[in-house]
Amino acid sequence: MGKSFFNKKFVLFLLAFTLYIPFAPTARAWDNGVSLTPPMGWNSWNKFGCNVSEDMIKSMADAMVTSGMKDAGYQYVVIDDCWQVRRDENGFIVADPQRFPSGIKALADYVHSKGLKFGLYSDAGKLTCAKRPGSQGHEFQDAMLYARWGVDYLKYDWCSTDTRNAQEAYSTMHDALAATGRPIVFSMCEWGTAKPWLWAGSIGNLWRTTGDIDDHWEGKKKWADGGCCSLGMLDIVDMQVGLEGAAGPGHWNDPDMLEVGNGGMTTMEYRSHFSLWAMLAAPLIAGNDLRSMTPEIKAILTNKEIIAVNQDALGLQGRRVGKDGNKEIWVKQLKDGSRAVILFNRGTAETEVSVSWTDLGYPEHLSASVRDLWAGKDLGKVTGKFSANVGPHETLVVKVTP
Repeated sequence: MGKSFFNKKFVLFLLAFTLYIPFAPTARAWDNGVSLTPPMGWNSWNKFGCNVSEDMIKSMADAMVTSGMKDAGYQYVVIDDCWQVRRDENGFIVADPQRFPSGIKALADYVHSKGLKFGLYSDAGKLTCAKRPGSQGHEFQDAMLYARWGVDYLKYDWCSTDTRNAQEAYSTMHDALAATGRPIVFSMCEWGTAKPWLWAGSIGNLWRTTGDIDDHWEGKKKWADGGCCSLGMLDIVDMQVGLEGAAGPGHWNDPDMLEVGNGGMTTMEYRSHFSLWAMLAAPLIAGNDLRSMTPEIKAILTNKEIIAVNQDALGLQGRRVGKDGNKEIWVKQLKDGSRAVILFNRGTAETEVSVSWTDLGYPEHLSASVRDLWAGKDLGKVTGKFSANVGPHETLVVKVTP
């Protein structure tokens, strides 16, 4: 009996800690001490575009605290494009004096006074996507100024770069940020064009893997200027398959910011959006108006058990292990040896979805506890497989613990 028990325990140990070694991160992360779990915060672009101001950012920082977002783990308040208007006679970037009359440092100080962190936007080209001054040729000057202002997070875009090499451009800003001595999260928004997951792990803390997300379920949409294209949520999810080996503590694949609460999808679809981003170990950067969230949207963005899947210290990105038409199984190994599992129905009719223990790397005879993370409810002990009816466009997220 003793020998048999030892063998079973040894097998479970190996399964729990070596199952996903082939998919473990191989790139050496930039060791700047930040983003050891995917960053969580808020960014102005998805909801407000260029309509940013000092008063709005202050009110959003206030709302991050009062809404419970801060308590749920969100910490970065990031101003996207359009805060800057020109450079002065010495080449320093100048904030819009009408929209930011107190200056960026004073705004950063206000955000910090709330126990939050502050982020800004720039671009690797001569101009930003909104045709404001970019950082090309001013990388070290800009980084020094950002550090003086108290910036904690830099989103660095890829417009107006012409024939510039992406690895060179982002390495230059990496060096500039490192030279400041301030730990600043470096968010590389290169859109996945140069396959940054292959080289960016030692340069930035996160890198975009796709073009821009749009607030809809599926399908490409042309931009207002006729250019192509923004992507539906599911299009972006499909583009993450196979990239999981690049992610890990300090360096993350970024499938773009969250659209939860912006009105283009149903509450159930937003719940799936959030579940999948959690499974992907993606940065959780909200993009809605935190001041006017419905209870349903707030409940999605602050679900601590789903967030815990995203923030698990092991830092493995979840992967799709099964697909049968509109039915999908996604699995993420957690630090304690358990598995977070998504049973996903992409279709428009309710259907039964099943996951077998062998899909999770467990032996069939294993008895495991199953917990529904959206319902916050234990479903009891299960052996061999777990099945459930999953509604249209729904994700059922369970934690399976041996």
